[in-house]
Amino acid sequence: MDPEAPLVIVDVDEVLGLFMRGFETFIARHGYEMRITRFALFQSIFEPGSDQHLDIARGRVLFEAYFAGDVEHMELTPGAAAALEAFALEASVVILTNAPPQGRDPRTRWLIRNGLDFPLVINSGPKGASVAAIAAKTRGPVAFIDDLMPNLESVAEAAPHVSRFQLVADERLRPHAHSAPERHPRYDDWADLQAAVLEAIRR
Repeated sequence: MDPEAPLVIVDVDEVLGLFMRGFETFIARHGYEMRITRFALFQSIFEPGSDQHLDIARGRVLFEAYFAGDVEHMELTPGAAAALEAFALEASVVILTNAPPQGRDPRTRWLIRNGLDFPLVINSGPKGASVAAIAAKTRGPVAFIDDLMPNLESVAEAAPHVSRFQLVADERLRPHAHSAPERHPRYDDWADLQAAVLEAIRR
């Protein structure tokens, strides 16, 4: 990181990559299906013909297995790579993702394969403290991009000087996503988000 340059901190799942689509393909091979009627992961997994979502504990087993290898085959969100390339011309870029420990290597391979070979930080829980620590390494303006309101709110509390942006990549999730655009501007198209982030880090 350049301590004098702007900084862009970016989430992975449902921001850079279409996580739900990849996970949906994975669970289908195990006999389950995804029904997206809310902004939730485990409550969207069903056995065919069942009206009750899969037990959360069984869903977590599938989640851990997905991150052990299949996650590296996730589809890249359209426009994400071009946006990060544009950011990198003017700023340092750091990838900040919540993932289990076994997901680091597959996630690293996924980033490299998709031309996103930027520093990767694995986080657990709300991201405010991590964003504050990373942002402290530069004197330039900082922007943070995530899909989840708890992470955006956590950053607002821990690092209020950081410009926050929300993006929800999967169009099926968008109607169900919690948002507060007056606090964290939301852009569900990378071209629009790219322009907004560049404006923020050029101040």
